[in-house]
Amino acid sequence: MTNAMQKVKQNYGLENVVDSIFDHSLRRFFDGNLWEPETSRPRGKVPVNVRESENQYEVDVIAPGCRKENFQVAVKANELSVSFTQQEQKDEQNEKAGWVRNEYIQRSFSRSFTLDETVDTANISATYSDGILHLVLPKNEKARPKLLSIDVK
Repeated sequence: MTNAMQKVKQNYGLENVVDSIFDHSLRRFFDGNLWEPETSRPRGKVPVNVRESENQYEVDVIAPGCRKENFQVAVKANELSVSFTQQEQKDEQNEKAGWVRNEYIQRSFSRSFTLDETVDTANISATYSDGILHLVLPKNEKARPKLLSIDVK
């Protein structure tokens, strides 16, 4: 066996496979992404579905466990921004036992989308239901397809 082949064979040894599994799994565990594959979405990004129909665009932001009061949706210039911020503080104490517990929870995300001139920004609407923020971006009149009827002579 050549020297190069021995090196390749060493790299595929059981100890390297086990080291690789533990390295990747532990890194995902400490990053909070244990159940997500390494090729999943970047950290802090929420999944979004975008659809186009004849009269509008629809954007679904997948955000379960959120409250609609904590969403901010805004259009500035030609950019639509969707953000979410939740801050909670839980305080418990037991003077008899002599302990105090304070928990601070903060969750947030933000997504931005560049809009073109076909979107009627004045009539954008948003609803939150079943863990999905549903945005409707109607198209303006010049972007909608027109049906022209032509008489046959």
